[in-house]
Amino acid sequence: MDSVSLGMSLVEITWLNILLSGDNALVIALACRSLEGRQRRLGIVFGAGAAVALRIIFTIGVSYILKLPFLRAGGAILLLWVAVKLLLGEEPGEDGIEAQSSIMKAVWTIVMADIVMSLDNVLAIAAAAHGSQLLIILGLVISVPIVVAGSSLIVNVLNRLPLLIWAGAGFLGWVAGEMFVADETAMSYLPVEPPEWIIPTVCALLVLGLGWMLSRRHESEDHSVAG
Repeated sequence: MDSVSLGMSLVEITWLNILLSGDNALVIALACRSLEGRQRRLGIVFGAGAAVALRIIFTIGVSYILKLPFLRAGGAILLLWVAVKLLLGEEPGEDGIEAQSSIMKAVWTIVMADIVMSLDNVLAIAAAAHGSQLLIILGLVISVPIVVAGSSLIVNVLNRLPLLIWAGAGFLGWVAGEMFVADETAMSYLPVEPPEWIIPTVCALLVLGLGWMLSRRHESEDHSVAG
């Protein structure tokens, strides 16, 4: 590959990473929204680093990983759980130990979601790299500051407009539904093939419904304790 083709491929991969990192930035923002100041910045940076590292690993082994049956269906179920968990959120830590624990919980949640969402994204990146793992890694490294900046921006928006937290969680539910539909093995077990939008819509509504019920239960428990 000559230098011109190398440069063009690197630009293409970097651009793909920017386009495909929107859901990663959303997850990072949702997971870190309860953190404050330096803790939030650390959570965003660690979360973005974990997202890129996972995408590198998955891209290198994509030809083997995506052949596993029920992988996308299992990932869809995991992402539904992550979306509900992100919707409920957590209270900020009151001391250093609690704050550090919150960072670790936020990063772990980000990792769980990125394990799922990176599976499909790496297909486009691998195709653009034409088999060059160096190009894949360079493109991902370049995209890190963009993911960090996007996550910081989304956190600020979510704090000002809390209703968007529900919209973000619903979007993750939709993504989970799309992943399930993409699993041909799992879909083959359905008695009929539904329209493509049915399962993503049901998953989005499921996340919002579960989130609403669990948040109401938590509020009732808090009132009981306070009383």
